[in-house]
Amino acid sequence: MMRTVVGAATLALLASLATPTPARAQDVTPKESAAIVKAGFVEDLGELEKKFVALAEAFPQDKYTWRPMDGVRSVSEVLMLAAFEGYTFIPNSFGAKPADLGTREEMGKLRTLSDKAQVIEHLKKGFAHATQQLSAVDAATLTGKRKVMGQDFSVTQIAMRIGGDLHEHLGQLIAYARMNHIVPPWSK
Repeated sequence: MMRTVVGAATLALLASLATPTPARAQDVTPKESAAIVKAGFVEDLGELEKKFVALAEAFPQDKYTWRPMDGVRSVSEVLMLAAFEGYTFIPNSFGAKPADLGTREEMGKLRTLSDKAQVIEHLKKGFAHATQQLSAVDAATLTGKRKVMGQDFSVTQIAMRIGGDLHEHLGQLIAYARMNHIVPPWSK
């Protein structure tokens, strides 16, 4: 995993450095650099999916509602958050189409799923949707700044922020696993 994180970060850094100085002043990322960042991010999503799914499978059903204390997400809530990022946040951030998950009420019910099989299914579908949508995005559409959560970001900033957020939630699940005496499958 470290190689993938370092690889994606290196790709993002190189892409940002490859931007000519006059273009950087205009907040423009060359299409070639945007394509490199997008490809690195899609590769990182694949690694993240493997680890999220492996942890989801390692947790027994009776631990899906476990949380370390009141006021923080449970195991299933963290997993469904990752699924929702794949369904909606990631595609939206890169200008792609979010998944149609129904009404707000139906989406709210999905967020509270705690059935292991259903959570794993949504986790896989969410990552697959994000990967499919990002793969279809033309890098030429990623050359300027995009509005994400009310702020303007370049494609490099978007990839780094979303990737960092997903890695943070993966770390959260690793901590949850260890607190429950579950060894992450890739650590065995």
